[in-house]
Amino acid sequence: MTPNLTAVIAAKDEAPTIGDVVTHACRLVPQVIVVDGHSTDDTRAIACRCGADVLSDGGRGKGDAIRTAIPHIRGDVTVFLDADGSHVVCDIPRLIEPILRGEADHVTASRLLGGSSELHGGFDEFLRLAGSSFITACINWRFGVRLSDSQNGFRAIRTCVLRELALRENHTTIEQEMIMRTLRLGYRVAECPSHEFARQHGYSHVNIWRSAPRYGWSLLRNLIA
Repeated sequence: MTPNLTAVIAAKDEAPTIGDVVTHACRLVPQVIVVDGHSTDDTRAIACRCGADVLSDGGRGKGDAIRTAIPHIRGDVTVFLDADGSHVVCDIPRLIEPILRGEADHVTASRLLGGSSELHGGFDEFLRLAGSSFITACINWRFGVRLSDSQNGFRAIRTCVLRELALRENHTTIEQEMIMRTLRLGYRVAECPSHEFARQHGYSHVNIWRSAPRYGWSLLRNLIA
């Protein structure tokens, strides 16, 4: 791979999966940071035992966790992964390739191109897919790009660009904020296909019905800012 790569994983009560995610990431990435959201299980201890640098966030959500990690990143390229085992860690080389070739500054893994085991089957899944598609269409219209997935947490970005974004979102809306701020500053965003598997245990911490207004407000604020 490259000696200048850092993986950041936000985690809360993900003890059954965090060990495998960290172990696989450590095989490809010199520095793995896990930002623990005040877990009540053994997430923190397992992540530390498997080789991650473990931090604690401010308890305000995924965006807060990502912003907590930024000052501690040593790599020139930062990869973001979810802790629930839904992302294909071995796709990291494919994800960072456009950055290493000098063709992009921010690369998102697309579930629309790579397939998803989560975005179908029920009303919650339908709402997630419809909402994600609407947000992505708005981003494409506003910034003149052609993306298929603006919400996937599996992504890579040049660390110098990440630090320039001045991210503000505290929740999972940080993914769409990250893309819009990247494009607003004139940097290049690309995609690569990667399959999203269903989380390996438990339930998502995000209630899509309660979170919908938050996504809408974040979209509006970042489109017109």
